[in-house]
Amino acid sequence: MPTTSRSDLLLPAEPGQRALARELYALAAEQPIISPHGHVDPALLAEDRPFPDPARLLVVPDHYLTRMLLSQGVPPADLGVPSVDGSPVETDGRTIWRRFAAHWHLFRGTPSRLWLEQTFRDVFGVHTPLSPATADTVYDALAARLAEPEFRPRALFGRFHIEVLATTESPLDDLAQHAKLAADGWGGPGGRVVTTFRPDDVVDMEFDNWSANVDRLAEVSGEDTGTYAGYLAALRQRRAAFIAAGATSTDHGHPTARTLALDPAEAAALYDRGRRGRADPADAEAFRAHMLLEFARMSLDDGLVMQLHPGAVRNHNRWLYARHGRDVGGDVPHATEYVHGLAPLLDAYGNEPRLRVVLYTLDEDTFTRELAPLAGGYAALYLGAPWWFLDSPEVLRRFREAVTETAGFYNTAGFVDDTRAFCSIPVRHDVARRVDAGFLARLVVEHRLPLDEAAETIVDLAYRLPKRVFNFGEANS
Repeated sequence: MPTTSRSDLLLPAEPGQRALARELYALAAEQPIISPHGHVDPALLAEDRPFPDPARLLVVPDHYLTRMLLSQGVPPADLGVPSVDGSPVETDGRTIWRRFAAHWHLFRGTPSRLWLEQTFRDVFGVHTPLSPATADTVYDALAARLAEPEFRPRALFGRFHIEVLATTESPLDDLAQHAKLAADGWGGPGGRVVTTFRPDDVVDMEFDNWSANVDRLAEVSGEDTGTYAGYLAALRQRRAAFIAAGATSTDHGHPTARTLALDPAEAAALYDRGRRGRADPADAEAFRAHMLLEFARMSLDDGLVMQLHPGAVRNHNRWLYARHGRDVGGDVPHATEYVHGLAPLLDAYGNEPRLRVVLYTLDEDTFTRELAPLAGGYAALYLGAPWWFLDSPEVLRRFREAVTETAGFYNTAGFVDDTRAFCSIPVRHDVARRVDAGFLARLVVEHRLPLDEAAETIVDLAYRLPKRVFNFGEANS
């Protein structure tokens, strides 16, 4: 859904380049959204209930926002973030919103402010600038919109021009919400809302309750996870169930990009140590690394695209984790090595065109040094878009500058919004399309790319590439 105001937002300042960027952006803006990786709760669309108040929709679940306020001394409890230790949290939406607005200045120059301002204007039609003085005015205007049928989730899905939205679930999920979506004509293979297989909680021995999760895996799969062979069979069974629910990809959020080829006896011994509670951190890393090869083998059998999202130190803020749990802003990036880490997987399958592995990073330095040369030299590899701490206009520009000369455009996999915030999906894709328009316009004015090829390329980046790489097939109705 293209923006309707500030039409030159993020486009180049030089007049000639800006004029070309406008033409290219117009082509991208009319393309449907392919959202192949994100964390929207499928219940949102399965149940299609009205959204809650503006604070619970836009502030409480958004750790981009709450972590910034925490850095300035505002505890997440004061912003309504649920606690896991039983400590009280603020429950009044208007109070939360006023606190957020009182600290709006903290977001100057950040992508969070850019996304929110676009969401206010272009999703909700609210043009009053947010400030402490206007907090109630903006809150009331948003609340009035949320009360209208046109602002229910499924109605917005259509208005956002989303063709496919992929959510992310654990193998332990019963996929009931996706079954409801399929029954309503929204889900299943080729559906508008599909799932993604994210097995971290049954693969990472350092994950909370890993062994209990593996027991639960046995229950949901009907396989005996008491043995390593049974564990692999359980994972294959759940992958088949996810494919039946529309999944076209897997996602692996490992701390590193290390891969490791163990023989079956070594892997079984490692698995048994973990199940007996005797695995140390080195064992956990080795098992994660080995399982990436196992998952690559499974992908060759069942066709699921692999996504690897390494490089996050999870729950670095231990106080935040103890008080509020996972995924509330306590993670930080760390340096990530790919060339040697991925070598065992690439030695085995890197030249296999039937395998697709989409690589992401939180370590921007690796774009030029490692990732672009790898993707430019192996048939199985594609580069994922900058995500999380890197999903800003500046890094999106630097990404194109860093990788295009070595990997080109067609070893990249298109934009992913990686968001839990449903209403931000169209504006995040819009930002990426504007940045790409500016980059391609520069190539045109420098006589490095003809305008007709730039026009074809921007449509490929916005729509055709993610659709092809993630196996979404023909356009959905």
